[in-house]
Amino acid sequence: MNVNLTNTSLQQRYFSGTNSIGGIHLPDFDDDYVFSKRKSNVSDADYKKQIAEQAYIDFKNGQFQNKSDGFNKLMKKYTSEVSPDRKGIIGTGLKAISQNKKKGLKPIDLLATILEGKVKYQKLPSGQTDYIEFYDKNGEMVATYSNNGWTMYTTNAEAARQTEMCTIYNEAWGNAKRGIPLTNVDSVSVDSSQSTFDVQA
Repeated sequence: MNVNLTNTSLQQRYFSGTNSIGGIHLPDFDDDYVFSKRKSNVSDADYKKQIAEQAYIDFKNGQFQNKSDGFNKLMKKYTSEVSPDRKGIIGTGLKAISQNKKKGLKPIDLLATILEGKVKYQKLPSGQTDYIEFYDKNGEMVATYSNNGWTMYTTNAEAARQTEMCTIYNEAWGNAKRGIPLTNVDSVSVDSSQSTFDVQA
């Protein structure tokens, strides 16, 4: 079974109705495909159980993976455990750029180091919008802003987490299809090497 979860998150998206910093609208961090660091008290064993249960519910409802709202919400929660603080990185980065603009400095190739990473900013030629890249503390690009839209980039840790969830989910969904009752969730393997996914980072 193939999954291409990150294609939706990699596409440029336009958000309206969100707060703005320096005239730039922020992404909607409540969106199913915009991940930002959010730790919970849910154990891996509990997550595993929730994922398997969701697979059985989805099979019963004739749904699979991201065709299911329940799957998308669980994926957001599960992935956000290892996500960078995109909300903080983007907010701090936009504030740094806004302050730079107020100082009247020429904002060509500005590189600002922020608490959780860094931001690269370039003012494009007249008639075009700003171009901004946001990086986490590991140096991985987590988002870009251009043409008044946002693109979220999946980190290596997030891609691994998504693959892990899909491995658990796919096995449970397959068991549901074969009519095997959901009893011992611990028997679901998490060996991502046996799965085939199209996860792009």
